[in-house]
Amino acid sequence: MKKVFLAIGFCLMAFNLQAQRVLSLDSCRALALRNNKQLNVSRLKQDVAMNLRKAARTKYLPKIDALGGYEYFSKEISLLNNRQKATLNGLGSNIVAGASSTLNTDIGNILTGLAQQGIITPQAAQQLGAMLQQAGSSIGAPLAQAGDRFGQSIADAFRTDTRNIWSGAVMLRQPVFMGGAIIAANRLADLGEDLARNDLSLKSQSTLYDIDQTYWLVVSLKQKQKLALSFKNLVKKLSDDVHKMIREGVATKADGLRVDVKVNEADMAVTQVDDGLVLAKMLLCQLCGLPADESITLLDEDKENLSTISAAESYSADSTYSSRPEVRMLQNAVDMSKENTRLVRAMYLPHIALTGGYMISNPNVFNGFERKFSGVWNVGVLVQVPLWNWFEGVYKVRATKAATSMAMMELGDVQEKINLQVTQSRFKLKEAQKRHAMAQENMKSAEENLRCANLGFKEGVMQIADVMAAQTAWQKAQNQKIDAEIEVKLAQVNLQKALGILE
Repeated sequence: MKKVFLAIGFCLMAFNLQAQRVLSLDSCRALALRNNKQLNVSRLKQDVAMNLRKAARTKYLPKIDALGGYEYFSKEISLLNNRQKATLNGLGSNIVAGASSTLNTDIGNILTGLAQQGIITPQAAQQLGAMLQQAGSSIGAPLAQAGDRFGQSIADAFRTDTRNIWSGAVMLRQPVFMGGAIIAANRLADLGEDLARNDLSLKSQSTLYDIDQTYWLVVSLKQKQKLALSFKNLVKKLSDDVHKMIREGVATKADGLRVDVKVNEADMAVTQVDDGLVLAKMLLCQLCGLPADESITLLDEDKENLSTISAAESYSADSTYSSRPEVRMLQNAVDMSKENTRLVRAMYLPHIALTGGYMISNPNVFNGFERKFSGVWNVGVLVQVPLWNWFEGVYKVRATKAATSMAMMELGDVQEKINLQVTQSRFKLKEAQKRHAMAQENMKSAEENLRCANLGFKEGVMQIADVMAAQTAWQKAQNQKIDAEIEVKLAQVNLQKALGILE
């Protein structure tokens, strides 16, 4: 039966250990960096900046566009006016009519002259003129028709038939000189990516700072919980001894009441520290991206002494504090302002670009408006030179230079403030280390004082009030020791954050 109970006990212990998640400071940091939503947003911003930088690189390369379209017009383009068309349509009739009139006049004059000279009689001249006129009419009609057809063919040849137009083109543009705008835009894109990277570093350090603060708060409350339980057991033992002495008649009820008050205070202290520990662990789970009600155990919460660094001088920094993300972001702002000045200046400089392409159309304008697709190659150079803009560019460049000066002043101001912050953090770390050393000495004295008080109480040479005072001094010394250890840890974190090396 005893073995069965032992087996059940071991199973319950194993299940409890499995249910408890043990977390170290590094694992809490890793969970927070992986699950923090603001950090994930910053990572997406970094991806956006990277893609914008890649897009800016394409400005150096030629661009190729394809165009195509169809248009219907109610009228077609005419190379001849209406009078010219009418003339060409009656070309044969007009020529034959003019020639017949002139020929009849000339023949009539010749026959009249022959009749006057007596060569032929007037009747013969009249008959001969009628015969010639009849012969000219029979020959002129076919000639007029042939001439009209020929004129009509010329008029038709000049038709464009441009009511239905199909067109297409492939165009290539290669920038040659844009006033430095493309180079400035690429530098701005690089700086934008660097700015997004520094923003991610800033939020990462802020997240790590919050994790460290909460982690050591949980460790502190856990240590104080153990202290509160130890003090509660201590005063309970004293209460039991005092009540035994009251029953033996060597102590008064007033002594018992004073000890009972201490026991109640110890119970309340345990309740308060338990509630605080639960809330602190819930906050730590929330920062780590874990369910708030998950049961966790910290690796350092049961350690008697927490390891600390030797001195504040072990952290070094350069004079510009370039390891601080805030400083790097302000430096990015200064550099981006300078590139913005170059970008504005480039707008008012000459721009040169090469062009080329292939165009097709139907009707074919290169072969008498033939109803077939045909095209032509073309190459060219485009040059744009601003001539006069009422000093607009000068004013804009001055404005951007003023913005650069403002950004540089803000950078210098922040560096000075960071210098003061670092100095203050170094002083606080030194003070915390001295306070920790003093707390350890006080702890030794309080333990010895409590040992002597307990021994004197057993021997009957010390009063209950002296034992209670020794217990209170021991509890205070323990609290100071815990606070001093946590203060050293937090001072280290504050100094690392001030130096920008909290990674």
